[in-house]
Amino acid sequence: MRLYMFSRFIPPIRPIFINFAGMDKDEKEKWQKIQDHVSAIFGKRPDMNALLFVVGMRELGRNDIRFTKEEKVKLMHIAVCRILSRSGYYELKGVDSKGWPHWEKKMDIPYISELEQETMLRMHLITYFEEEEII
Repeated sequence: MRLYMFSRFIPPIRPIFINFAGMDKDEKEKWQKIQDHVSAIFGKRPDMNALLFVVGMRELGRNDIRFTKEEKVKLMHIAVCRILSRSGYYELKGVDSKGWPHWEKKMDIPYISELEQETMLRMHLITYFEEEEII
């Protein structure tokens, strides 16, 4: 089952697949720090979906305990748009009356392998967590 609303942009990543290819020692340590930080809050080790969900909730500014399935997918889409906006792939167009951000795709994401996709998302998540001073 695909959990990614943005699957037309980036094919889904298998959450159980651990990949450190393309990451240097410092980046691997930062990734572990992110996982440890989120794990300490939620009580279990987060996979990519969980991290995107957390970023989406943070960007939305709501910590609701319950989201519908559709809202969870939207939250992950918000996260992907937010983290990839730093590289110019998306631009925030505004927020609707319910507080949900809307993004515009500015350029195509290159077709890359699943391994490269996961590394790309990890690198952008590391940058996000650093810029937001979470780690």
